[in-house]
Amino acid sequence: MFGIFRRWTRRAVREQPFPDEWRAIMAKNVAMIETLTPDEQHELEKLILVFLDEKSFEGAGGLALTDEMKVTVASQACCLLLHRDTDIYPKLDSIVLYPSAYKATKLESLGGGVVVESEQGRLGESWHQGLVVLAWDAVRSGTVNATDGRNVVLHEFAHQLDQEDGVADGAPDLDGSDARKSWAEVLGTEYADLREHVHVGQRSDIDEYGATNPAEFFAVVTEMFFERGAELKKNRHDLYEQFASFYQQDPAARSATRRTRKQRRARKP
Repeated sequence: MFGIFRRWTRRAVREQPFPDEWRAIMAKNVAMIETLTPDEQHELEKLILVFLDEKSFEGAGGLALTDEMKVTVASQACCLLLHRDTDIYPKLDSIVLYPSAYKATKLESLGGGVVVESEQGRLGESWHQGLVVLAWDAVRSGTVNATDGRNVVLHEFAHQLDQEDGVADGAPDLDGSDARKSWAEVLGTEYADLREHVHVGQRSDIDEYGATNPAEFFAVVTEMFFERGAELKKNRHDLYEQFASFYQQDPAARSATRRTRKQRRARKP
């Protein structure tokens, strides 16, 4: 009965008009929006309406929340859901925004039952218990440049997708044993390659933070997939194809569209 009621409620929310003010915010703050087709933009708006209806936002550290903040976060979070059969982050309840980097407690086991507690500066984090925390200035810097491969919203919401099956292990809920096997083989190889590069002090095209663990590898590559898709496809084709299959999107093609549009604008008198 609850499922039927939720579907009815969501249908009603999706049918609401999308505010022009929100479109203006997206056009100003989220550069990747311009590469979406009109159909994708329409689908994204419907996802955003449901997201903002169901998820709560809270300001922390003295931050006063605005529609700009909510729409900027929601539009990027929902970009990860385009074309996918999704329940719109079913385990997520709240998003907490700080004005800038914030301090969080870190517990580190040194072995032998010894645990050290320390404070760590963070720009974002994703919790199993239905919570995403973000630093607003990091959100803004990540949205302005859609080609640097660094986007805290994409990163933390990728963790939410990873955690939907109950485990943060870099393997989201995949469809079928063949998909899971292929994912494990390709990502296992690429993860090991990144760890080896980091171990010997060599640079990699993938951010070294991805070598922390498989969950961080998935989140880091998600950032790269959406913001540097053409580069990822060229250098690590198999890895790109795994992410294209999971996300049901082709950012590399969008990169070509972005270049074409820029060239056309440059030729205009």
